[in-house]
Amino acid sequence: MSTLHSKAARRFNENREKTTWHDATFWALRQKRDQMAEGLDEWEQLREHASQIKRHTITHLADYLEQFAAQLESRGVIVHWARTADDFNRTVLEILQKHGVKKMVKSKSMLTEECGMNPYLEQNGIDVVETDLGERILQLLHQKPSHIVMPAIHLKREEVGRMFEEKGISKEIGNYDPTYLTRCARMHLRNQFMEAGAGMTGCNFGVAESGDIVVCTNEGNADMSTSMPKLHLVAMGIEKIVPDYKSLAVFQRLLCRSATGQPTTAYTSHFRQARPGAEMHVILVDNGRSDILADSEHWETLKCIRCGSCMNTCPVYRRSGGYSYTYFIPGPIGVNLGMLHDARRYSDNVSACTLCLSCDNVCPSKVGPGSQIYLWRQKLDSLHRADPMKKFMSIGMESLFEHPHLYAAALRLAPSIFWIFEKLTQISLYNCMIFTYGVGSDLAGAAASCSGGALKGSFISLVLSTLVLSTLPAVVCWSSSGRPSVFLAAARRRLERSFSASRCWIRVPAYSSQSWIVRVAGSSSP
Repeated sequence: MSTLHSKAARRFNENREKTTWHDATFWALRQKRDQMAEGLDEWEQLREHASQIKRHTITHLADYLEQFAAQLESRGVIVHWARTADDFNRTVLEILQKHGVKKMVKSKSMLTEECGMNPYLEQNGIDVVETDLGERILQLLHQKPSHIVMPAIHLKREEVGRMFEEKGISKEIGNYDPTYLTRCARMHLRNQFMEAGAGMTGCNFGVAESGDIVVCTNEGNADMSTSMPKLHLVAMGIEKIVPDYKSLAVFQRLLCRSATGQPTTAYTSHFRQARPGAEMHVILVDNGRSDILADSEHWETLKCIRCGSCMNTCPVYRRSGGYSYTYFIPGPIGVNLGMLHDARRYSDNVSACTLCLSCDNVCPSKVGPGSQIYLWRQKLDSLHRADPMKKFMSIGMESLFEHPHLYAAALRLAPSIFWIFEKLTQISLYNCMIFTYGVGSDLAGAAASCSGGALKGSFISLVLSTLVLSTLPAVVCWSSSGRPSVFLAAARRRLERSFSASRCWIRVPAYSSQSWIVRVAGSSSP
């Protein structure tokens, strides 16, 4: 079954050079993660400990949220509660309008992407400037993030450099050195920090015991966003809570090692109150998280710390790109989050998984995204999103496995199926046929001469070969009566590669009362 994901992935793979580069880039991150893990003897113990902390916190979420909010309010921080994305957007707009803010700088936050905050504020006259370099690049290109940690990693420096030239950010035409481009971006953003009336950060962790907002960055942009404007807003999903500093230390050791293969981020900032003369607001967002908690099969999705390691290791994501997924978060965790958000709308993404479970093996908090995708696949039929052909095949396989004698017979016939398939798809057979018998020769005769009559099988072999052929992609052919039929797509591709200049017709054995004629590259109907 072709899905929206598979079609988008096919387009992504048209540029084989970039696909190979994309795959290698993320595999390098996976290797760095492995090196970091191997350097800590207690790595697996840390993963298990992190999983247990998250499990405990999420199942006692109300208590920890109350403690967290009380700590913040005791130091003058204003806490808001947003049940939905609309509530969050309205709250942010009201705060900004109350303070007369026309421009807001913000550090990276996937929660604001989830809620669609930027376009909402812009529609209401607020200029929102992304200060994370990757996010700023995408904002100028009018693109969405393709990765939750490295949002613009799908772009090459040449693409960024050309865009900077068009926007007037870069002055040296043709200079695509990353250091130079970074310096240009820093100069471009400096005035934005100076002019902004408010700054917004996301939140990697919220410490319930102390009320700390912990933000991890490699660029220091979160600190710039909060140190210059007098108004600081924090966008925080309620699942970001951890109990105390001891728990925070566990996740700090896991987060960056899993995400980018670094021991830690360059900047780990703690915000617990507004600086003198300033004001701080924390907006705690639910937006369906309570519903996820109530899901007995998928509630552990809330354990995710958004490190992106599942994407870095995923063979599908690496070879299909972030934009092939229909949900704004790609990769294994995005598949699960999309299904939890709207199962029918985002069900196409469920096919974007090989069930290799590599994501389960690298997840620092043991969310098990691959295992959860498997559970979603079992629900496709109840959602009326299951492929009818796959359902039919599943029923057939179930019947086969439930009848030992039938299964044993199928095993005995299996070598014949593979033998026939091999003979029908051997390019050497077609080469022999074309050069021995010439244009329009009968395939049966050619096969008999070239392979000792290999295609002259029994009736059961004929049936089995027909079944094999019927499972392969169709290609337009004509029968002797002029009606379209099907033949091996693989055979056609091989014929086209070998005989593209011959513009000939080849006759296929008469397995029925009709003789089949296959069109070879560029010829017209007989």
